[in-house]
This record gives sequence, C-alpha cells and structure tokens, in this order.
Amino acid sequence: MVAVLFISLVALMFVGVPIAASIGFASLASMIAGGSTTLYLVAQKMVTALDSTTLIAIPLFVLAGAIMGKGGISKRIIDLSYEIFGWIPGSLGIVTVVACMFFAALSGSSPATVAAIGGIMVPAMIEDGYPAGYSAAIAASGGIIGCIIPPSIPFVNYGLITGVSVGDLFAGGIVPGILMGVALCVIVSIQATRNHWGSRTHGINGKKVLAALKSSVLALLMPVIILGGIYGGFFTPTEAAGVACVYGMVVACLIYRTVQFRNLMDIAFDGVLTSSMIMFIVAAANAFSNIITTQQVPAMLSALVLSITDNKNIVLLLINIMLLINGCFMEETATTYIYTPILFPLITSLGVNPVQFGVIMVMNMTMGLITPPLGINLFVATSLDPRVKLSNQIKYIMPLFLVLCAVLMLVTYIPSISLCMVNLIGGGV
Repeated sequence: MVAVLFISLVALMFVGVPIAASIGFASLASMIAGGSTTLYLVAQKMVTALDSTTLIAIPLFVLAGAIMGKGGISKRIIDLSYEIFGWIPGSLGIVTVVACMFFAALSGSSPATVAAIGGIMVPAMIEDGYPAGYSAAIAASGGIIGCIIPPSIPFVNYGLITGVSVGDLFAGGIVPGILMGVALCVIVSIQATRNHWGSRTHGINGKKVLAALKSSVLALLMPVIILGGIYGGFFTPTEAAGVACVYGMVVACLIYRTVQFRNLMDIAFDGVLTSSMIMFIVAAANAFSNIITTQQVPAMLSALVLSITDNKNIVLLLINIMLLINGCFMEETATTYIYTPILFPLITSLGVNPVQFGVIMVMNMTMGLITPPLGINLFVATSLDPRVKLSNQIKYIMPLFLVLCAVLMLVTYIPSISLCMVNLIGGGV
C-alpha cells in the first residue's frame, strides 16, 4: 500500500499532473491497492483538513502581501535600501537582496517577493552592467527569504501539522532570515567587485536616508505590528493576518493612495487564485499524510534510521540532503504536509527542538525554489525582463546556492541561531 502510494505519486508528477492532483490520486490508488472499500475517506480527510482557524491565516497573509505589492510599496523599500547601502561595491545587487528582506516581512511569499522587487531591480541591474542571468539570479535568491522572515506561510503550515506555536516559528525565522540576507550581500559584493559589475555608488546622505525612511516607514511597521501584537497577547497569528489586511488597505488606499478601492476586487481575486492553489495542496496532502500515519511509516522510518545511527548530527545532515533534493522536484506546501508527519517523530525522539527543525525544514524547502527543474523563483525571475534566459540564470545561481547552504548548516548545528529570538520575546518553547 505504501509502495503504491509513493510510486504513483512520483509517476503522476513525472508525467506532468499538477502536484495537488498527483497527491490526491496517489492516495486513492493506494487505498484501492490495499483493498479499501471506504474511498470516501479521501474526500473526507481533504475536507476536514481545511476545517481549521489557523489555516485562515494563509489567504489573509496572501491578500495582505498582494495589497502591499500592488500599492507600490516595493519602490519605496528599494529607495530606502539604495540610500542606506548604495555606497557598497555591488550596490544594486545588495539593494536587491536587502529590499527582498524588507518586502519578505510584508508578503510572506517567495515568488511574490521576487516579482515585486525583481520587477524593478532586474532591469536596473542589467542597465548598470550586471549580466542579465546574474541579475535575475540575485532576485530569485533574495526572494526565498520571503518564506523565512515572518510572516511566513510555510511556518503556518508546519505549526498546523505539529502543534508548534506559529508565533514561536515566526520568531525563530527572524535571525536565520537575516543571516541569509547578509550572506547573499557578502557574496554579491565580492563577485561584483571581482568582475567589475555595476558602477553606481554614492556616499550616505542623511537627509535622503531620512526622506526615504519617512516614505516607507508605514510599510515597514506592518511586521512590527504583527509580531508585537502576537507576543503582546493582543491577537493570535490568525487574527494578526486579518489585522495585516486591514492595515495594508489603510496604508495603500487611504495614506499612500496608490491603490483605488475599485481595484481591491482585482487584488482580492489574485489572492483567491493563489490561496486556492495552496489550499488544494493542503487538502490533498492531508489525505496522503493520513495514509502514511495509519501505515506506521513514521515509526518504521525512525526504527530504520536509529538502527543505522542515533547520532543526531548525522541524522540532521541526512534529512537536509533529502529535503534539498526533494525541493528540486516538489512545491514547499506539499513537502511540508508529506514529510513533516514522517520526520517529526524522528527528530523529537532525538531531542531536536521543534522550532529549530521547523526553520531547518522551511529553509530546505525554499532553497528548492532556486534549483532546477522546478525552481519557481527562477521562472518568475526569467519573466521579469526579455534579456534574461533561464539557462544563463542557472549558471550564476550555484555560488549563491552554496552560500545559502552554509547558512543552513549553521542553523542546523547551532540551535541558538533559530531559538534566540524565541527565548527573547517568546519565552521559549
């Protein structure tokens, strides 16, 4: 039954069936192969998977990010980043990464971050002398921080499955997300200096920095309100998502006036399309994971791994390798719902902190967004400028990917990196 489950999933994905449908049909095939006469349970599990108040946060965060993105917030964030970091060699590349970090705190979505920031910065970098493929690779790599720095949709999914506090997961992603951004900035500056890419540098002008900060401060306050409200006990993560939507509408429609009220319906429609795809995967993956659990796959995997080694560090390394490879072929929501029920009992038996493992898992999955053949961020970045070709982008992505792997290893083997903010503002887990 389990063999049919995984073989049919791989086969369906290989022939191009959408991931949500592949998961659902694989679940049905497995139950048929096992002689089950209660196939309605697949549909039942799909429906019950969506019966959760925590899941409401996903479409609300998606909508909040869409409102802020359509409201021209990305341009204000880019201007602020350029005034602060424009003096560093490779300034436009660094500004792209830093702007992605700021925008990540608004959108919670990696592809949305790439589109919002890359749409402005990729053409600008190409005009400034950066290779087209490298310009897109920077935007694609910086965009993955959108799933690490809160609010983060993958953290919501992980918390829903495991019961780990979503607020603690949000806090756990702050420092790793910043480290990823700093690491990318360093390698971008080194490569730009070595290859003489880019020319625009300037000194810091205090008045211009203050003007750019004044222009963008309301947008930058949103993550402060979200995290402050959660840890201040004013609202839950789900309620925080609703607050983010209202705040985004007030800022974009009434203060900045970059979004007309008549355009909100179109923005909401785009948000519904994105959210429905995520929810379909969540529903199908719940049926899939239910079969995995009833067939005792987590227990069998734990017994198998522990019979080989009970060294926590080796097990974490093997999990990292497996998830990185999986990320090349599978979307992060599906990965979360398929692998978390399997791996969570194993890592808890080894004494790994659930918040730390959540950060490790999400980092692995998001790095898959810049690796072929799936590499959603690569495709988004390729679409941003006609001068960008996917093949050219891929050859530039490897140094950036390796730097992110180094950060992943630090987060894996130094728990305090992901837990320091949890202990500071969340009281630990």
